[in-house]
Amino acid sequence: MCRPDWEVMMDPGGDPPFELDSWVNLAPFERTLGMEITEAGGGEALLTMPFTVKLAQGMGLLHGGALTSLADTAAAMAIKTVLPEGTHFATVALRTEFFSPVRGGVVSARARAVKEDDRTFRGEVSVADDSDREIARFVSTFKVAKGRG
Repeated sequence: MCRPDWEVMMDPGGDPPFELDSWVNLAPFERTLGMEITEAGGGEALLTMPFTVKLAQGMGLLHGGALTSLADTAAAMAIKTVLPEGTHFATVALRTEFFSPVRGGVVSARARAVKEDDRTFRGEVSVADDSDREIARFVSTFKVAKGRG
């Protein structure tokens, strides 16, 4: 049985045990997956992530969860570029469609933030392999926390 590392866990409702260098930046989980922000501004973002064996599923393909994490993060970065620094928001719904497997290389996620109302944003993301072939499409809904934006 795995035991949690109590010294590095966050106290519920407390501050995270780390600090981001800037508002549009990657969290530890995203860095663990190898994501990089290539572009971010004006409601758009482009992120990349290399295929590594640690991100493979049982058949040796890039895991769909890793691709979905990349797309979700790209959408969040696009949204951050149009919100005031420190605004609290979260993914409340997502849908990913997969078109082709990834066996290697670097994947990229191009995201666009669409404001639907005062507290709701839609993230639209196209994920491509390094030959620029679309391998997945991602659509999500983000909500800004009441009184936190």
